[in-house]
Amino acid sequence: MSTETSEGDSDLEDRIANFLRRNFPQIQMHGGNAAIQELDPETGEVTIALGGACSGCGISPMTIQAIKTRMTKEIPEIDTVHANTGGGGGGGIGGMGDDGGPSMPGESRGGKIGGDDEGPDAPF
Repeated sequence: MSTETSEGDSDLEDRIANFLRRNFPQIQMHGGNAAIQELDPETGEVTIALGGACSGCGISPMTIQAIKTRMTKEIPEIDTVHANTGGGGGGGIGGMGDDGGPSMPGESRGGKIGGDDEGPDAPF
């Protein structure tokens, strides 16, 4: 049974990594990178770490919003997406996100985007 869970977790992790590569090649083209920091298949939560040029980038909040919106739609096992850019000491995304700071337009506090409102369009 643990083998099945491990294989399922690995499959989900591969699907998330492929999702990031397929949907956001601009992150790499602009000198940034995106990686899975934490994954909890039981709760459907994933934490994505954006690094490199993403740290401190002015459009990283839009990139993060696009990742959250698309990932929860395209990967049904994922209910909540957290993202860190390393630019904001400790929690959240430079003072934004689920750490009590301001939320992005279209973002619900539960992490799951409701309705058809996808928030701001990313510039790519």
